[in-house]
Amino acid sequence: MKIQERTGAGAGRSAAPAQPSVGDRLPTPPRERKPALAALAVLLILVGALGATMLVLQVGDRVEVVKVTRDIQQGESVTSDDVTSALVAADDSINYVKWNQLSALKNLKARTTIYKDTVVMGQMFGEEGGVAAGKSTVGLSLKAGQYPTGLQRGDTVAAYRVSADSGAGNSNSNSNSGSSSSAAGNSVIVDQAQVTYVPDAKSSGDELVSSTNLAVTLTVDSDKAADLAQAASNGEVALVLVSGKSGN
Repeated sequence: MKIQERTGAGAGRSAAPAQPSVGDRLPTPPRERKPALAALAVLLILVGALGATMLVLQVGDRVEVVKVTRDIQQGESVTSDDVTSALVAADDSINYVKWNQLSALKNLKARTTIYKDTVVMGQMFGEEGGVAAGKSTVGLSLKAGQYPTGLQRGDTVAAYRVSADSGAGNSNSNSNSGSSSSAAGNSVIVDQAQVTYVPDAKSSGDELVSSTNLAVTLTVDSDKAADLAQAASNGEVALVLVSGKSGN
């Protein structure tokens, strides 16, 4: 009985479709070679390698130059606090001021206004800064109270004629006389003047006229220069910071 069951089982298995043996598989056709694609791949690899090489070379071919970090007014010289270094692509056709030339640059003056973040070119500075047509520069020696605290180069100010005895000591005179004296003693000399020089906190003591006086240089319209200089020589000038205006 058991022999018959095994035989039946074997007969059942033989009824299933036979799987082809490994040796009976049909041969696959050989892959078609595409030399054009292979050549293109090699070309792309070479182009990529060449591009990377050129990029490295360009990055390496740079020079360190001077860039200003604030507006430099005409006639001003730069200090170490006014500049920073920047890397630019080397170009012999551009007259960059190299970073190692900063010491020499400090001895020169701006020919025109140079704005913040400008890379400095040699032609922007010279031995004499020059003053724009119709403008003059006037030096002032101001006592504490005659100028606003924190005055900086590039600020726009108004210059007033002030007199210590203006309206003072005349309290017993009639009011009309007092008003006239006050108006004459306190008047606008220049409504807009550009501060082109003022010593900063790190400046040496010789830039201060005395322990209480501050040396300030203003650029004003030429027709106002004489009045401002005269008032300054008498110590009768006070500066007021003008907000939202720029010198003309």
